[in-house]
Amino acid sequence: RSLELDPRLMLRVLVLATALPAAFSWGVGSPIPSTQRAKPTAQRADVGRVRAIAELVRTDEKPALGNVLPDCPPTIWSADDLDVDAWQKTYREERDGRVCPIEIEATPAANAAGKEYFVQRREEFKEMLEEHGTIWFKGFDLMKDADGFREFWESLDLDPCLDPIHSSGLRKFLSKKDAVYEEVNKQALAKHYIGLHNESTFKKTATTGAFVCFKPATIKGGEFMIADGEAIFRDMDPEILKKLIENKVRISVSNLDFDFLLPLPDSPKEAAMEKLKTMVDEMIAPKFDMDLDMIYGTDGKEMRLQAIENPQSPVNRHPKTGRPVWFCNMHNHARYLRERRPCSVPEVGMTDVFWGDLSIIPGDVLDHVNEVCEKNIARVPMQPGDVLLCDNYRVLHGRDIFEGDRLHAVSWFGEQPEGVERKEQDAASNVLNSFINKFVVGE
Repeated sequence: RSLELDPRLMLRVLVLATALPAAFSWGVGSPIPSTQRAKPTAQRADVGRVRAIAELVRTDEKPALGNVLPDCPPTIWSADDLDVDAWQKTYREERDGRVCPIEIEATPAANAAGKEYFVQRREEFKEMLEEHGTIWFKGFDLMKDADGFREFWESLDLDPCLDPIHSSGLRKFLSKKDAVYEEVNKQALAKHYIGLHNESTFKKTATTGAFVCFKPATIKGGEFMIADGEAIFRDMDPEILKKLIENKVRISVSNLDFDFLLPLPDSPKEAAMEKLKTMVDEMIAPKFDMDLDMIYGTDGKEMRLQAIENPQSPVNRHPKTGRPVWFCNMHNHARYLRERRPCSVPEVGMTDVFWGDLSIIPGDVLDHVNEVCEKNIARVPMQPGDVLLCDNYRVLHGRDIFEGDRLHAVSWFGEQPEGVERKEQDAASNVLNSFINKFVVGE
């Protein structure tokens, strides 16, 4: 006789599973087929296409972008045959020349010029971003609200896209019409330290991010953090770095504990476990487009189903420059590190990092990764109107804990690899995003 589970139990599991990525930050992408890999010299495609579509429905106000944003572009991978020693030597020799972030402070004349200041210096800022990885625009009046923030990035001719995990519900739009997402400002996560990560999944990576401060934390804390992936690569112990590259890593992004099945006899228990695994794998995980494997007991807990990303290198070549960078969310995702700093995510959202064969990464390796990442963190005390324009392949970001109210936001931009068809927005993901924000995360 087939095993029947209580429909109410199924609903509970569905809701939990729907929140898979909702309490974790962002995973590192896995390789896409070689036919889809863009060469370092790949050129931007469909520049301004989003805005062109929006113009068709123009009113007296700026056209609304929210419903015409394309999907985030695919992750571009090139991680084979890296000469770690040679590149570390190169980066050490360049140490003083590639400061990250580089600061651009507003002058009265720049503020008086408004968006034209950015239009006129567009190419200069493009070159500056490639050289330094992040530009910190300080003291500009234009970007103190969502409308002005949009004028800023439109002036730089950046093409917006959806967040790589748009459907996860981790963040909602702050201004949908302007393609502006709210950052993690919720009080429920104020005491949660967000470690360094790239805005990336197995399949998708935003090319560039623009982070804006509308209001810093009213009491204390909440500093935005960035770290140069080239500098992290440079400062890693070469033997540890080579071992990480050789072994690869796998990131677990969620835990679903089914301990309530333990009282069942072995045969019905196994059948129930398999049914729940299949349900999550077939009905929920595909909605997030993350290529997750559902595996029981990886961390030693028999009844824990973990959603685990494919093996991946923690190092990647930048798709434009070809220079290697630390491109891994281990600093944020390793449970060993999370348990040693402020962490307020529920167990369902607790992440972890394993070797590529799913064995445990020793604590001394994780301690070293943490030490090097922390050494290279730049804490940015952003004020209203400040913007950090970040190369998302090169620069990792995070956020410290805070007290009081805080309002930061972000827009994402995607340059489509040459020869890869641009994927339009999935309407179903918008429905799921709204559902999770309302009923799981809490608006």
